[in-house]
Amino acid sequence: MTELVFVFWHWWVIALVLLVVEILTPGFFFLWMAVSGFITGALVWLVPSISLNSQLFVFSIMSVVTISAWKFYVKKHPIETDHPLLNQRGAQYIGRVFSLYEPIINGQGKIKVDDSIWKVHGEDCDINSKVKVIAVRGTVFDVEKVQ
Repeated sequence: MTELVFVFWHWWVIALVLLVVEILTPGFFFLWMAVSGFITGALVWLVPSISLNSQLFVFSIMSVVTISAWKFYVKKHPIETDHPLLNQRGAQYIGRVFSLYEPIINGQGKIKVDDSIWKVHGEDCDINSKVKVIAVRGTVFDVEKVQ
């Protein structure tokens, strides 16, 4: 049986396929694997006698290194956005004042926020009271009465 031989352009084709996958999926995972494919292809171009096992090893190590480097970079330099609370709906309401939808009795009540009803915890208040959201615990707001 003949041995499978990878030449440099095979790795570059794999890298291009990984780039297409990256374009079709969210995140930056496949991009770094594509970079590893290009690096492996360049290494095979420079040293064509490298065995397939060594090529796969280089590709694997480079994938781990590039993905880890990206994760480390993102942790040190977070991506800034003009909507930092976009996917944290409850956190968007901290500091806002609402009227009670149901009175707070025994520490529990409800407020109406836009088109939804939220449970609240806080000191007992009647239905005409205004409350300020001070924290969010899951789907429950912690509130304090506004004078």
